[in-house]
Amino acid sequence: MIASLLTTALELAGAGVPVLPLRAGKLPFGNCPACRGNACGGRPNMKTVGACVCPAPCHGWAAATTDTAVLTARPWAAAWREARAVAYHPGGAGLTVVDLDNADAITWAREHLPTTRTVATTRGEHWIYLGAMQSANAVRTGVDIKSSMSYARWLGPGTGLMVDLPDAVRALPVKERPASQHGRVTVPLPASAGGGCLHRTPAYLERGIAMAEERISEARSAVHHTVYRVFLAVLSAHGRCGCLTEHHVQRLFHAAQAKGESPRHCTTAWANARTTLGV
Repeated sequence: MIASLLTTALELAGAGVPVLPLRAGKLPFGNCPACRGNACGGRPNMKTVGACVCPAPCHGWAAATTDTAVLTARPWAAAWREARAVAYHPGGAGLTVVDLDNADAITWAREHLPTTRTVATTRGEHWIYLGAMQSANAVRTGVDIKSSMSYARWLGPGTGLMVDLPDAVRALPVKERPASQHGRVTVPLPASAGGGCLHRTPAYLERGIAMAEERISEARSAVHHTVYRVFLAVLSAHGRCGCLTEHHVQRLFHAAQAKGESPRHCTTAWANARTTLGV
């Protein structure tokens, strides 16, 4: 069992899918005592202020990696000895899983969503689409979305042709909630300095774009997720005041492509970030 799970994990990692071990109960291995309750923000093994430098697999989805050397070395080896399943981070692989938990949910999906790759689960099905978005639970009865900042069990490659993430799925977290619950994120704008937009100060904007390029370039694993989070941060700061130009966007795309991202993945990540923020 252990050898089989690790072999599967290594094959997935080699294909660019970030993986992690699950213990009994389909749960990730627990946070270390110093980071229990996600006190460090769920960012393992990053040499930044407030981030986790734990020696063990930690923080669930955030521990997923494509680094085969990490997967086979201490302390991951100990985790695999206790593992009962392999999980993966869909968002980190540029994917979204629509988790259909019962027959009624499957019937609804067949009537409202485009057919895509399907994987049978214990009680229902996973429908897997190309493209990442923010994860959300209970968007409908028996329907969860697993993508960014989430994990899904690996249950095999499934059947059928995988298609692009449709707008019908992207809209589910917003459509199913009343407006009073703030389904969309409103990004507050900083106060303007001297009556002008602070972001238009060349040094301010340049520093922000340069830091974003550096963050992408320094990514060692989960590149898909890193690119999405950086795009999200840039749009949070500059996306609503008209400061960003095509030149700035292309700089970010070039940094991502230098890490192996395709133009399509860049476009999808940018669109997903805009959708998340409502810009």
